Amino acid sequence: MQSENLIQLLLEQTRQITNQVEKLKAFDLHTLTWKENKTSWSILECLEHLNLYGDFYLPEIESKIKNSTTKAEFEFKNGMLGSYFAKSMLPKEKLNKMKTFKDKNPLNANLDASVIEKCLNQQIKLLKLLNQARSVSLNKVKIQTSISRLIKLKLGDAFQFLINHIIRHLNQVDRIQMAMKSK
Repeated sequence: MQSENLIQLLLEQTRQITNQVEKLKAFDLHTLTWKENKTSWSILECLEHLNLYGDFYLPEIESKIKNSTTKAEFEFKNGMLGSYFAKSMLPKEKLNKMKTFKDKNPLNANLDASVIEKCLNQQIKLLKLLNQARSVSLNKVKIQTSISRLIKLKLGDAFQFLINHIIRHLNQVDRIQMAMKSK
């Protein structure tokens, strides 16, 4: 895929994410903290989970872009591992449940509406980083993963993984809203 086309796609997805999160500001705290059961997440817990990942990936991406001496290339080619990780995050018809790492699990955390603001600020940061990424190699810049320092993804794959992960959990937010309406 052309690097510029990938960045344009990711920018558009991030703008849609931002719009979806922005709408959550209209909800009251009861709605934002409602859970279907004691082991499921609330809307705020979904967003806090995303914030915890953003706290890891956004500074990592920012640092690697800032310190890169690479030049942008016309073509981006997904790495095998990066492609697998990015695709595994995409929402599917029959949801593939995944175990969350303990340090990224906000279950029963005491959260308030500030979680939404933090999430929105992270989306703004992500938009800036995507624009900055136009001047570096999406292939050669490597991003450490939260799984292990030893596992690194191409910058283009890391962006796709992160954004697909956000989309996955915003679909979860939609399911929470539907479940709440049916109760």
